Amino acid sequence: MHRVVLAILLLSLTSFAQLEKIVIPAGTPEDKDLIAISNEQDTQKRIALYEDFVQKFSANPAAVAYGNWQISQSYQTTGDLEKALNYGEKALAAAPRNMDILVSQTNIAQQMKSNSKLMEYATRGGKDYNDALKMPKPEGMTDEQFADRLRDITEGNKSSYEFLETAAYNAITDEKDSKVRMNYIERFATAFPGSRFDEPVAQYAMFTLGQLNDSARLFSYGEKALAANPNSMPTMLLLANAYVEDSRPTSLAKAITYSQKVIELAKADAPDADKSRKLSGGVAHSTLGYAYAKQEKAAAAVPELKEAAALLKGQDDVSYATALYRLGWAYAKVNKTAEARAVLEEGAKIPGPLQGPCQELLAKVNATRKPK
Repeated sequence: MHRVVLAILLLSLTSFAQLEKIVIPAGTPEDKDLIAISNEQDTQKRIALYEDFVQKFSANPAAVAYGNWQISQSYQTTGDLEKALNYGEKALAAAPRNMDILVSQTNIAQQMKSNSKLMEYATRGGKDYNDALKMPKPEGMTDEQFADRLRDITEGNKSSYEFLETAAYNAITDEKDSKVRMNYIERFATAFPGSRFDEPVAQYAMFTLGQLNDSARLFSYGEKALAANPNSMPTMLLLANAYVEDSRPTSLAKAITYSQKVIELAKADAPDADKSRKLSGGVAHSTLGYAYAKQEKAAAAVPELKEAAALLKGQDDVSYATALYRLGWAYAKVNKTAEARAVLEEGAKIPGPLQGPCQELLAKVNATRKPK
Protein backbone atom coordinates (compact mmCIF):
# COMPACT_ATOMS: atom_id res chain seq x y z
CA MET A 1 0.00 0.00 0.00
CA HIS A 2 2.08 2.92 -1.27
CA ARG A 3 0.86 6.42 -0.70
CA VAL A 4 3.00 9.49 -1.41
CA VAL A 5 1.74 12.68 0.21
CA LEU A 6 4.14 15.58 0.08
CA ALA A 7 2.56 18.10 2.38
CA ILE A 8 0.54 16.27 4.97
CA LEU A 9 1.29 12.55 5.07
CA LEU A 10 -1.32 10.78 7.14
CA LEU A 11 -2.07 11.65 10.78
CA SER A 12 -0.30 13.25 13.62
CA LEU A 13 1.52 11.19 16.21
CA THR A 14 -0.60 12.80 18.90
CA SER A 15 -3.92 12.20 17.17
CA PHE A 16 -7.14 11.46 18.97
CA ALA A 17 -7.64 8.15 20.75
CA GLN A 18 -4.18 6.84 20.04
CA LEU A 19 -4.64 6.02 16.34
CA GLU A 20 -1.43 7.53 15.07
CA LYS A 21 -0.82 9.04 11.70
CA ILE A 22 2.16 10.84 10.26
CA VAL A 23 2.44 14.55 9.50
CA ILE A 24 5.23 16.06 7.43
CA PRO A 25 4.25 19.75 7.14
CA ALA A 26 4.68 21.40 3.76
CA GLY A 27 7.81 23.49 3.31
CA THR A 28 9.84 21.80 6.06
CA PRO A 29 13.29 20.33 5.31
CA GLU A 30 11.75 16.85 5.61
CA ASP A 31 9.11 17.72 3.03
CA LYS A 32 11.70 19.14 0.61
CA ASP A 33 13.85 16.01 0.90
CA LEU A 34 10.85 13.77 0.28
CA ILE A 35 10.04 15.68 -2.91
CA ALA A 36 13.57 15.06 -4.14
CA ILE A 37 13.44 11.37 -3.21
CA SER A 38 10.12 10.88 -5.01
CA ASN A 39 11.79 12.03 -8.25
CA GLU A 40 14.30 9.17 -8.11
CA GLN A 41 13.15 6.34 -10.39
CA ASP A 42 15.79 3.73 -9.53
CA THR A 43 14.51 1.58 -6.64
CA GLN A 44 17.88 0.86 -5.02
CA LYS A 45 18.95 4.50 -5.20
CA ARG A 46 15.59 5.55 -3.75
CA ILE A 47 16.06 3.10 -0.87
CA ALA A 48 19.49 4.58 -0.16
CA LEU A 49 18.02 8.07 -0.18
CA TYR A 50 15.33 7.02 2.31
CA GLU A 51 18.04 5.48 4.50
CA ASP A 52 19.84 8.82 4.51
CA PHE A 53 16.54 10.60 5.18
CA VAL A 54 15.87 8.44 8.25
CA GLN A 55 19.37 9.08 9.60
CA LYS A 56 19.21 12.79 8.89
CA PHE A 57 15.87 13.26 10.66
CA SER A 58 16.28 10.58 13.34
CA ALA A 59 14.98 12.98 16.00
CA ASN A 60 11.64 13.29 14.18
CA PRO A 61 9.43 10.20 14.81
CA ALA A 62 7.14 11.08 11.91
CA ALA A 63 10.07 11.19 9.48
CA VAL A 64 11.54 7.95 10.86
CA ALA A 65 8.20 6.17 10.59
CA TYR A 66 7.52 7.38 7.07
CA GLY A 67 11.03 6.80 5.77
CA ASN A 68 11.22 3.24 7.08
CA TRP A 69 7.74 2.51 5.81
CA GLN A 70 8.72 3.61 2.31
CA ILE A 71 11.85 1.43 2.46
CA SER A 72 9.67 -1.47 3.56
CA GLN A 73 7.33 -0.99 0.62
CA SER A 74 10.24 -0.68 -1.79
CA TYR A 75 11.65 -4.01 -0.63
CA GLN A 76 8.18 -5.54 -0.87
CA THR A 77 8.05 -4.41 -4.50
CA THR A 78 11.40 -6.05 -5.24
CA GLY A 79 10.30 -9.27 -3.53
CA ASP A 80 12.68 -9.09 -0.57
CA LEU A 81 9.95 -9.72 1.97
CA GLU A 82 12.21 -10.32 4.98
CA LYS A 83 13.75 -6.88 4.61
CA ALA A 84 10.31 -5.41 3.92
CA LEU A 85 9.01 -6.84 7.19
CA ASN A 86 12.07 -5.68 9.15
CA TYR A 87 11.84 -2.10 7.93
CA GLY A 88 8.11 -2.14 8.61
CA GLU A 89 8.95 -3.08 12.20
CA LYS A 90 11.21 -0.04 12.40
CA ALA A 91 8.36 2.11 11.08
CA LEU A 92 6.01 0.69 13.72
CA ALA A 93 8.54 1.36 16.45
CA ALA A 94 8.23 5.05 15.59
CA ALA A 95 4.44 4.96 15.05
CA PRO A 96 3.12 1.89 16.93
CA ARG A 97 -0.58 2.54 16.33
CA ASN A 98 -0.52 3.51 12.69
CA MET A 99 -3.21 1.53 10.89
CA ASP A 100 -1.69 2.04 7.45
CA ILE A 101 1.63 0.55 8.50
CA LEU A 102 -0.12 -2.34 10.26
CA VAL A 103 -2.06 -3.04 7.07
CA SER A 104 1.18 -2.95 5.11
CA GLN A 105 2.85 -5.39 7.52
CA THR A 106 -0.16 -7.70 7.39
CA ASN A 107 0.00 -7.66 3.61
CA ILE A 108 3.69 -8.56 3.65
CA ALA A 109 3.05 -11.38 6.13
CA GLN A 110 0.35 -12.70 3.79
CA GLN A 111 2.84 -12.76 0.93
CA MET A 112 5.32 -14.58 3.17
CA LYS A 113 2.59 -17.07 4.12
CA SER A 114 3.43 -16.39 7.75
CA ASN A 115 0.15 -16.75 9.63
CA SER A 116 1.86 -16.05 12.96
CA LYS A 117 3.12 -12.65 11.81
CA LEU A 118 -0.14 -11.92 10.03
CA MET A 119 -2.13 -12.53 13.21
CA GLU A 120 0.31 -10.40 15.19
CA TYR A 121 -0.23 -7.33 13.01
CA ALA A 122 -3.90 -7.88 12.18
CA THR A 123 -5.05 -8.38 15.78
CA ARG A 124 -2.86 -5.52 16.91
CA GLY A 125 -4.59 -3.21 14.45
CA GLY A 126 -8.03 -4.52 15.33
CA LYS A 127 -7.43 -3.94 19.03
CA ASP A 128 -6.06 -0.44 18.45
CA TYR A 129 -9.10 0.48 16.36
CA ASN A 130 -11.61 -0.78 18.91
CA ASP A 131 -9.68 0.76 21.82
CA ALA A 132 -9.81 4.11 20.03
CA LEU A 133 -13.59 3.89 19.77
CA LYS A 134 -13.86 3.12 23.49
CA MET A 135 -11.83 6.11 24.66
CA PRO A 136 -13.76 8.40 27.03
CA LYS A 137 -14.76 11.87 25.91
CA PRO A 138 -11.94 14.36 26.63
CA GLU A 139 -12.68 17.07 29.13
CA GLY A 140 -13.93 20.25 27.50
CA MET A 141 -15.15 18.51 24.33
CA THR A 142 -18.85 18.81 23.45
CA ASP A 143 -20.96 15.73 22.68
CA GLU A 144 -21.21 16.83 19.07
CA GLN A 145 -17.44 17.25 18.74
CA PHE A 146 -16.90 13.85 20.35
CA ALA A 147 -19.37 12.21 17.96
CA ASP A 148 -17.54 13.83 15.03
CA ARG A 149 -14.20 12.48 16.29
CA LEU A 150 -15.60 8.96 16.62
CA ARG A 151 -17.10 9.20 13.16
CA ASP A 152 -13.73 10.32 11.78
CA ILE A 153 -12.02 7.31 13.37
CA THR A 154 -14.63 4.92 12.00
CA GLU A 155 -14.81 6.32 8.50
CA GLY A 156 -11.10 7.02 8.18
CA ASN A 157 -10.06 3.52 9.22
CA LYS A 158 -12.97 1.28 8.26
CA SER A 159 -11.40 -0.19 5.14
CA SER A 160 -8.14 -0.88 6.98
CA TYR A 161 -10.01 -2.49 9.87
CA GLU A 162 -12.03 -4.71 7.52
CA PHE A 163 -8.88 -5.75 5.67
CA LEU A 164 -7.22 -6.77 8.94
CA GLU A 165 -10.37 -8.58 10.08
CA THR A 166 -10.59 -10.55 6.84
CA ALA A 167 -6.88 -11.38 6.86
CA ALA A 168 -7.09 -12.68 10.44
CA TYR A 169 -10.15 -14.79 9.62
CA ASN A 170 -8.42 -16.28 6.58
CA ALA A 171 -5.43 -17.18 8.77
CA ILE A 172 -7.78 -19.10 11.08
CA THR A 173 -9.28 -21.04 8.19
CA ASP A 174 -5.83 -21.75 6.74
CA GLU A 175 -4.19 -22.98 9.96
CA LYS A 176 -3.75 -26.76 10.15
CA ASP A 177 -2.47 -27.06 13.73
CA SER A 178 -5.42 -27.26 16.15
CA LYS A 179 -3.67 -25.63 19.11
CA VAL A 180 -2.37 -22.78 17.00
CA ARG A 181 -5.77 -22.33 15.35
CA MET A 182 -7.49 -22.08 18.74
CA ASN A 183 -4.93 -19.48 19.82
CA TYR A 184 -5.73 -17.48 16.68
CA ILE A 185 -9.47 -17.77 17.36
CA GLU A 186 -9.08 -16.42 20.90
CA ARG A 187 -6.95 -13.53 19.69
CA PHE A 188 -9.44 -12.79 16.91
CA ALA A 189 -12.34 -12.64 19.38
CA THR A 190 -10.49 -10.05 21.47
CA ALA A 191 -9.33 -7.91 18.55
CA PHE A 192 -12.54 -7.99 16.48
CA PRO A 193 -15.53 -8.03 18.87
CA GLY A 194 -18.90 -8.25 17.13
CA SER A 195 -17.19 -9.37 13.92
CA ARG A 196 -19.12 -10.16 10.75
CA PHE A 197 -17.27 -13.49 10.93
CA ASP A 198 -18.46 -14.33 14.44
CA GLU A 199 -20.63 -17.29 13.42
CA PRO A 200 -18.07 -19.11 11.23
CA VAL A 201 -15.34 -18.37 13.78
CA ALA A 202 -17.51 -19.92 16.49
CA GLN A 203 -17.94 -23.00 14.34
CA TYR A 204 -14.18 -23.23 13.76
CA ALA A 205 -13.70 -22.87 17.51
CA MET A 206 -16.07 -25.73 18.30
CA PHE A 207 -14.59 -27.94 15.60
CA THR A 208 -11.09 -27.16 16.88
CA LEU A 209 -11.99 -27.82 20.52
CA GLY A 210 -13.47 -31.12 19.39
CA GLN A 211 -10.14 -32.00 17.77
CA LEU A 212 -8.42 -31.07 21.03
CA ASN A 213 -10.88 -33.22 23.03
CA ASP A 214 -11.70 -30.22 25.19
CA SER A 215 -15.42 -30.85 25.61
CA ALA A 216 -15.86 -28.42 28.51
CA ARG A 217 -14.60 -25.46 26.47
CA LEU A 218 -16.46 -26.70 23.39
CA PHE A 219 -19.80 -26.71 25.19
CA SER A 220 -19.10 -23.37 26.86
CA TYR A 221 -18.06 -21.73 23.59
CA GLY A 222 -20.96 -23.24 21.68
CA GLU A 223 -23.62 -22.26 24.20
CA LYS A 224 -22.32 -18.67 24.24
CA ALA A 225 -22.31 -18.57 20.44
CA LEU A 226 -25.86 -19.93 20.38
CA ALA A 227 -27.01 -17.36 22.93
CA ALA A 228 -25.75 -14.66 20.56
CA ASN A 229 -27.40 -16.29 17.54
CA PRO A 230 -30.21 -18.61 18.74
CA ASN A 231 -31.22 -19.86 15.27
CA SER A 232 -27.75 -20.74 14.02
CA MET A 233 -28.19 -24.20 12.53
CA PRO A 234 -24.44 -24.85 12.10
CA THR A 235 -23.81 -24.08 15.77
CA MET A 236 -26.69 -26.29 16.90
CA LEU A 237 -25.48 -29.13 14.68
CA LEU A 238 -21.97 -28.92 16.10
CA LEU A 239 -23.30 -28.82 19.65
CA ALA A 240 -25.69 -31.72 19.05
CA ASN A 241 -22.91 -33.83 17.55
CA ALA A 242 -20.67 -33.07 20.53
CA TYR A 243 -23.39 -33.76 23.09
CA VAL A 244 -24.37 -37.07 21.49
CA GLU A 245 -20.83 -38.35 22.02
CA ASP A 246 -20.59 -37.03 25.59
CA SER A 247 -21.06 -39.37 28.55
CA ARG A 248 -22.73 -36.99 30.98
CA PRO A 249 -26.35 -37.87 31.90
CA THR A 250 -27.91 -34.69 30.49
CA SER A 251 -25.97 -34.61 27.22
CA LEU A 252 -28.19 -36.92 25.14
CA ALA A 253 -31.22 -34.81 26.01
CA LYS A 254 -29.41 -31.70 24.78
CA ALA A 255 -28.36 -33.48 21.58
CA ILE A 256 -32.00 -34.39 20.98
CA THR A 257 -33.24 -30.84 21.67
CA TYR A 258 -30.77 -29.19 19.30
CA SER A 259 -31.29 -31.80 16.57
CA GLN A 260 -35.05 -31.35 16.72
CA LYS A 261 -34.67 -27.57 16.52
CA VAL A 262 -32.52 -27.88 13.38
CA ILE A 263 -35.03 -30.26 11.79
CA GLU A 264 -37.74 -27.71 12.48
CA LEU A 265 -35.71 -24.82 11.03
CA ALA A 266 -34.27 -26.65 8.01
CA LYS A 267 -37.56 -28.04 6.68
CA ALA A 268 -35.41 -30.36 4.60
CA ASP A 269 -38.39 -32.25 3.15
CA ALA A 270 -40.00 -29.09 1.73
CA PRO A 271 -40.19 -28.88 -2.09
CA ASP A 272 -38.01 -25.77 -2.15
CA ALA A 273 -35.30 -27.16 0.18
CA ASP A 274 -31.82 -26.55 -1.25
CA LYS A 275 -28.69 -28.64 -0.67
CA SER A 276 -27.72 -26.71 2.45
CA ARG A 277 -31.12 -27.28 4.09
CA LYS A 278 -31.15 -30.95 3.11
CA LEU A 279 -27.66 -31.42 4.50
CA SER A 280 -28.53 -29.65 7.76
CA GLY A 281 -31.74 -31.59 8.14
CA GLY A 282 -30.08 -34.88 7.26
CA VAL A 283 -27.27 -34.42 9.78
CA ALA A 284 -29.82 -33.43 12.44
CA HIS A 285 -31.90 -36.57 11.78
CA SER A 286 -28.69 -38.63 11.95
CA THR A 287 -27.70 -37.19 15.33
CA LEU A 288 -31.24 -37.48 16.66
CA GLY A 289 -31.49 -41.13 15.62
CA TYR A 290 -28.11 -41.91 17.12
CA ALA A 291 -29.16 -40.29 20.41
CA TYR A 292 -32.33 -42.41 20.49
CA ALA A 293 -30.29 -45.53 19.77
CA LYS A 294 -27.94 -44.72 22.64
CA GLN A 295 -31.02 -44.38 24.86
CA GLU A 296 -32.03 -47.90 23.78
CA LYS A 297 -34.98 -46.49 21.82
CA ALA A 298 -34.36 -48.35 18.59
CA ALA A 299 -37.98 -48.05 17.43
CA ALA A 300 -37.58 -44.26 17.46
CA ALA A 301 -33.99 -44.33 16.19
CA VAL A 302 -34.47 -46.32 12.98
CA PRO A 303 -36.97 -43.95 11.26
CA GLU A 304 -34.76 -40.94 12.03
CA LEU A 305 -31.67 -42.65 10.65
CA LYS A 306 -33.51 -43.84 7.53
CA GLU A 307 -34.69 -40.28 6.94
CA ALA A 308 -31.11 -39.06 7.47
CA ALA A 309 -29.73 -41.50 4.91
CA ALA A 310 -32.38 -40.50 2.38
CA LEU A 311 -31.63 -36.79 2.78
CA LEU A 312 -27.84 -37.15 2.81
CA LYS A 313 -27.40 -39.50 -0.13
CA GLY A 314 -25.72 -37.56 -2.90
CA GLN A 315 -25.22 -34.52 -0.64
CA ASP A 316 -22.14 -35.38 1.42
CA ASP A 317 -20.36 -38.76 1.46
CA VAL A 318 -19.05 -38.54 5.03
CA SER A 319 -22.40 -37.52 6.49
CA TYR A 320 -24.18 -40.17 4.41
CA ALA A 321 -21.75 -42.89 5.51
CA THR A 322 -22.15 -41.77 9.14
CA ALA A 323 -25.92 -42.14 8.89
CA LEU A 324 -25.54 -45.59 7.33
CA TYR A 325 -23.15 -46.71 10.06
CA ARG A 326 -25.51 -45.50 12.77
CA LEU A 327 -28.50 -47.10 11.05
CA GLY A 328 -26.65 -50.40 10.77
CA TRP A 329 -25.75 -50.14 14.45
CA ALA A 330 -29.39 -49.46 15.40
CA TYR A 331 -30.65 -52.36 13.28
CA ALA A 332 -28.08 -54.68 14.82
CA LYS A 333 -29.12 -53.70 18.34
CA VAL A 334 -32.63 -55.07 17.66
CA ASN A 335 -31.31 -58.13 15.77
CA LYS A 336 -32.47 -56.98 12.33
CA THR A 337 -29.43 -58.61 10.77
CA ALA A 338 -30.47 -58.48 7.13
CA GLU A 339 -31.32 -54.78 7.30
CA ALA A 340 -28.10 -54.03 9.18
CA ARG A 341 -26.03 -55.96 6.63
CA ALA A 342 -27.61 -54.11 3.68
CA VAL A 343 -26.89 -50.60 4.94
CA LEU A 344 -23.43 -51.47 6.24
CA GLU A 345 -22.45 -53.03 2.92
CA GLU A 346 -23.39 -49.75 1.25
CA GLY A 347 -21.46 -47.73 3.84
CA ALA A 348 -18.40 -49.97 3.46
CA LYS A 349 -18.20 -49.01 -0.24
CA ILE A 350 -17.86 -45.28 0.50
CA PRO A 351 -14.21 -44.12 0.77
CA GLY A 352 -13.53 -42.00 3.81
CA PRO A 353 -13.32 -42.09 7.60
CA LEU A 354 -16.43 -44.28 8.03
CA GLN A 355 -15.39 -46.98 5.57
CA GLY A 356 -13.32 -48.88 8.14
CA PRO A 357 -15.91 -48.70 10.94
CA CYS A 358 -18.64 -49.86 8.54
CA GLN A 359 -16.49 -52.83 7.47
CA GLU A 360 -15.73 -53.73 11.09
CA LEU A 361 -19.37 -53.54 12.16
CA LEU A 362 -20.42 -55.51 9.08
CA ALA A 363 -18.00 -58.27 10.06
CA LYS A 364 -19.58 -58.39 13.52
CA VAL A 365 -23.09 -58.48 12.03
CA ASN A 366 -22.08 -61.27 9.68
CA ALA A 367 -20.79 -63.16 12.69
CA THR A 368 -24.23 -62.49 14.27
CA ARG A 369 -22.64 -60.73 17.21
CA LYS A 370 -24.54 -57.84 18.65
CA PRO A 371 -22.41 -54.68 18.78
CA LYS A 372 -21.50 -53.35 22.15
